[in-house]
Amino acid sequence: MVPSHRPLAPPPVSSFAPLSSPATPTPPTALPVALLAGGMATRLRPITEKIPKLLVEVAGEPFFSHQLRLLRAAGLTRIVLCVGYLGEQIAELYGDGSKWGVHLDYSFDGPKLLGTGGALIRALPKLGEAFYVLYGDSYLPIDYHTVAQHFLASGRQGLMTVYENHGRYDTSNVEFSHGKIICYDKKNRTPAMQHIDYGLGIFRATAFADLPHEAVVDLAAVQMALVARQELAGFEISQRFYEIGSHEGLNELDALLRAAPRDH
Repeated sequence: MVPSHRPLAPPPVSSFAPLSSPATPTPPTALPVALLAGGMATRLRPITEKIPKLLVEVAGEPFFSHQLRLLRAAGLTRIVLCVGYLGEQIAELYGDGSKWGVHLDYSFDGPKLLGTGGALIRALPKLGEAFYVLYGDSYLPIDYHTVAQHFLASGRQGLMTVYENHGRYDTSNVEFSHGKIICYDKKNRTPAMQHIDYGLGIFRATAFADLPHEAVVDLAAVQMALVARQELAGFEISQRFYEIGSHEGLNELDALLRAAPRDH
């Protein structure tokens, strides 16, 4: 059992080294993954009344097991889970990740939930200078390396992956044109918004430098501020996303994974 108040030991200090110079490019696999999994998952109740979203059963096993396979297959083996609601259950089941061939660390929100941005700010000491951010309900079978290469080449403080959604799988919230994010807003939509936040981002720690610690911060607000400063790169994904944020999405992914061969 891994108690919530005593996180697992971090990887060696060398793994948090500064980003390489252009002469020695940073390999995408060197970036850790921050997994946002601290929410209450109210849309999945009653399933999530006693378990966190990551442990919801999909195709016969916890959803997190499927996410781990995707990340490990992409060579992404350093994962920091930003957890809150019932997060100790995840730590008890997956421990340090060694059985999965990965290194898991845990950043707990504490007595109050900090929101997606606040959770990342709290986890920054475990994440280093740059890191992927993946939502805890997203299943994204894509080329993570290409996304990271685009981010590193952009020189910007953040990157958002987008998908040309046209309102199909959820409400579109991104205006994306000629490879650039023109506008991102989850509340005030416009007809020009035909894309949607795909569920995978990459950030430099400096994107959060001026924000308060131990406070509720929404990642969407951070992304909107980066757009305003032209510091949020965009990368369009051509294949659709899957998620378990709703019962409909959960049932769809369950059927997809049951029909697919499993890579252990």
